[in-house]
Amino acid sequence: MKQGFVAVVMALAMLLTPLAYAAKDKYEDIEIVVNINKANAEELDKLLVGIGPDKAENIIQYRKQNGKFATADDLAKVKGIGPSTVEKNRDRIEL
Repeated sequence: MKQGFVAVVMALAMLLTPLAYAAKDKYEDIEIVVNINKANAEELDKLLVGIGPDKAENIIQYRKQNGKFATADDLAKVKGIGPSTVEKNRDRIEL
């Protein structure tokens, strides 16, 4: 009984392994870019790493009060966002 169960599990693992690799390859070349001067709070929240709803709203408020961001590093001037968050998103940020 135990050997039959192990055989079934191994067979399933071997059958499903190619699907896992196919899914990974499917999205590998997609590049996410966000224009931080135009994106709304929901887009910032969903598309930037380490940015939740509150920080996204802080970005919108900062932009309203100070105008457009001139560089990606200007994002670190927003309350709750530090240089490490900017670095994590540098390839995603567009101006």
